[in-house]
Amino acid sequence: MMKKIVYKMQEGKSVSLVYFLVLAYTIAALVWWGILLFRQSQQVKAFEVQNLNLRIDSTARPVEFQLELQRIDKEEHMRSFKYLGEGITFLAIILLGALFVFRAVWKYMKLSRQQQNFMMAVTHELKSPIAAAKLNLETIRKHEGLDPEKRLKLINNTIKETNRLDQLCNNILLAAQLETHKYQLFKEPLDFSALICSCVKEMENRINTHRIVGELQPDIWMEGDKLTLQIILSNLVENATKYAPKNSTIFVKLFVNQQQELKLQVIDEGPGIPDDEKNRIFMKFYRIGNENTRKSKGSGLGLFLTAKIVEQHHGYIAVEDNKPTGSCFEITWTEFSVQTA
Repeated sequence: MMKKIVYKMQEGKSVSLVYFLVLAYTIAALVWWGILLFRQSQQVKAFEVQNLNLRIDSTARPVEFQLELQRIDKEEHMRSFKYLGEGITFLAIILLGALFVFRAVWKYMKLSRQQQNFMMAVTHELKSPIAAAKLNLETIRKHEGLDPEKRLKLINNTIKETNRLDQLCNNILLAAQLETHKYQLFKEPLDFSALICSCVKEMENRINTHRIVGELQPDIWMEGDKLTLQIILSNLVENATKYAPKNSTIFVKLFVNQQQELKLQVIDEGPGIPDDEKNRIFMKFYRIGNENTRKSKGSGLGLFLTAKIVEQHHGYIAVEDNKPTGSCFEITWTEFSVQTA
């Protein structure tokens, strides 16, 4: 796999080199064509001046000679102006076309690299739970005399790994459906506060490496798809667990601010995200660093999927720095209601 990545990088450099060589050759050919045309124009002028000297005696008919000479100069200037204008126009078209082609090729190569990273990540993500589940099942089969407590622990671990595998497959399928607009949201009035509260409690029981704390304003209602809204919070919290130190606290906050905007925040105490990466992390397949340097698990689909779901619920998502350390993922909605008793 490593050799394949190096080969892809070398192939990309070769394509760029060939592209710029072809572009340089095209521009050089255009410049040489212009030089030849200017030389031809000068030869035409010299021929016409020579012909004028044979037709009109400059001493006997000076006025007529000067008028013809001015006409020849004017025609030569017009030809030069036409050649220059055409050359500049062709050069502009070539450069504009080259820019569009380069951007298309660069985007394709970038997407290809991201897909390569995605395939590596997904391969690892798929193999890990499969291997763990297989090991647990083989242990149960080989050791029939296991005490019930150990057997139950192995079974629970197997279920946990299969749930992880199921979630990954669902993310891949849902991302493809959302991108092609094939997934139809089932929107209904929801007690959003209660939905987030139940999700936080579920994650408190499921995630034992971090402390999940919910600070939720009650009785907030909105129209949305229950399943995908649960995926939003799950993705953001699990993303925080990948980078935040173990046993640190992850805060989930839901509140209405002074501008009457509904805010859902997931705050961690991890290393934070560099400013130049903050707009890229919501891109499909994008992950900070590369598959050879990063240690955290992931496929590069979670935040992309989250951003797509938020967009379809008429909200927007952003990430800010948490003080003194960490990140704050914040989702904002303006369409909601607060029910009072």
